[in-house]
Amino acid sequence: MATNSDIPSSKNDNFPTPIEAWRDIEEYIPKDKKIWCPFYFNGEHTLKTLGYDIIHQNEDFFECNHGDIIIDNPPFSIKKKVVERMLKLDKPFILIMPVSTLCYQYMRIFKGQIQIIIPPKRIQFDKNSKSGASFDCLYFCYKMDLPRDIIWLE
Repeated sequence: MATNSDIPSSKNDNFPTPIEAWRDIEEYIPKDKKIWCPFYFNGEHTLKTLGYDIIHQNEDFFECNHGDIIIDNPPFSIKKKVVERMLKLDKPFILIMPVSTLCYQYMRIFKGQIQIIIPPKRIQFDKNSKSGASFDCLYFCYKMDLPRDIIWLE
């Protein structure tokens, strides 16, 4: 992941997103838009395998601005800074973040503007872990014009 050196992320919260997590919401991701996937991790991004036109480069998310929409899974330890940056960019986005993010004060800036997609099951980020994720995540969507504010996936 490329981030500002003043904002370190934890080594325990930066995992690649399994392709199943993106397949689950594929119908809500526009194919005709340039998608910026700013969180680099190891250089791979599974959205590319689904045929999306993505920008995914090893650069500082807090200094760059690409694409029409942002779709990614930011490191959870810096999610507050990521959310603050999203507000400044004011671009449509889909971010995978822990469900508890909805309750934080800094999310109130998006009051009435965030739509939520609830995955059909807990997203398992680290396939090598025996226990898997110990928390649930949601897809936080902004300016994506979803048909409903809360979408439950089956």
